[in-house]
Amino acid sequence: MITSHYRDLEVWQLAMRLAHAAYDCSNLFPPIERYVLLPQLRRAALSVPSNIAEGQGRAHTGEFLSFLSTARGSLQELETDLIFAHEREYLSDDQLASPMELADHVSRKLSRLRQKLTAEKPRPTRR
Repeated sequence: MITSHYRDLEVWQLAMRLAHAAYDCSNLFPPIERYVLLPQLRRAALSVPSNIAEGQGRAHTGEFLSFLSTARGSLQELETDLIFAHEREYLSDDQLASPMELADHVSRKLSRLRQKLTAEKPRPTRR
């Protein structure tokens, strides 16, 4: 497999930075969002590195690929939540820019890792 520990994966490290950035952004939300958007955004943000970590800990490459797909879905959910917060004027253009750039970087790293794992995945033999 790619590495012996998920904390060594650059994509996990970036996803953690993104989760922290998203949490920082959510601190800027008005109190009315305490029960809906804030926890939704935070769950999505933490789900990205969590799924990378859980997938890396699985025994089979196919399982890791599945968890990376879930991480990608959570990443897109997070981006949507950030864009929505921006459209509601909870975040300025400047406040949105950094987490969105990080999200794009995480997305590209996830794609590269998936490609590498897919190339390494053993193909079933035909009888």
